[in-house]
Amino acid sequence: MNASFTASGAANGAFTAHRAWLRDNGVYLAIALLVLYNLLFTDNFATVANLNTQLTQVAPILIVALGMALVIGTEGVDLSVGSVMAIAAAVLPLYLGYGLVPAIAIALLGGALCGLFSGTLVAVVGIQPIVATLALLVGGRGLALVLAHGQLKDIRNRTLLDLGADKILGVPIVVVIAAALTVLVALLVRYTTFGRQLVAVGGNRAASVLAGLPVRRVLIVTYVISGVLAAIAGIVATARLTASDPSAIGQLYELSAITAVVVGGTPLSGGKVRILGTVAGALLMQLISATLIKNDLPSSIAQMVQAAIIVGAVYLQRRRR
Repeated sequence: MNASFTASGAANGAFTAHRAWLRDNGVYLAIALLVLYNLLFTDNFATVANLNTQLTQVAPILIVALGMALVIGTEGVDLSVGSVMAIAAAVLPLYLGYGLVPAIAIALLGGALCGLFSGTLVAVVGIQPIVATLALLVGGRGLALVLAHGQLKDIRNRTLLDLGADKILGVPIVVVIAAALTVLVALLVRYTTFGRQLVAVGGNRAASVLAGLPVRRVLIVTYVISGVLAAIAGIVATARLTASDPSAIGQLYELSAITAVVVGGTPLSGGKVRILGTVAGALLMQLISATLIKNDLPSSIAQMVQAAIIVGAVYLQRRRR
């Protein structure tokens, strides 16, 4: 009897250990397998041009995912990031006549105000994050369309920066921006007091309150950062397209960002933020999409694969009872 229990316990322990390893490292294994597959079967995959294309396409999603990772780290979720991208895209051409820097600053301010709105609803009013940000998801897109008068605006002759074409040492500027923001967010989480407070609030909000941590301030600042990062992604997407299209920019980006964060190992239960995993998650989603497209499969298949990956990642993260 004791031997049977011991064997059962050992089996359960081995299963738990394997699941934990897969949860923490599965995204890197999946990337390696996809890269190997494309190297063997996809024409022109191992070229500098293709690498730049893939990195340029994933950069806006990664920027949004960085903010999403912080919010999920507080045991929240920000469904408004796509609409905030649209708002930034709508605001940008309105102020380009005053110069590129003022236009970008006002667009970023718009993102910060959106984050402040959501953060206040969550931290002060006490509304659930999914409900608070859902309101901005719906209303924000409408606001962006109102600001743009429902029209696509060409900005090719009004901006000094072509993020889709300009490069620094052969690397697209948009990729440099995404990499710099990744380093900044990683340093914020790992080495600052705010980062430690964020993780503590996500791990146990009640204990954080009892410990005297500024829980409300941490939550509000987290959503503000998410809003600013979403606005940056909206500016990048607008500059790459050389046009402001609030009806299309940011569509379903909230789902892509959540997928990247969850697949990267950041638990939906909060208390942990994995920035490197988020980067890997965003790259994995881009590789899956690119692989399917290069093999003449419709984008709807990529969405179905993405849904399956989300379910699998959440299953691996669930706690054993």
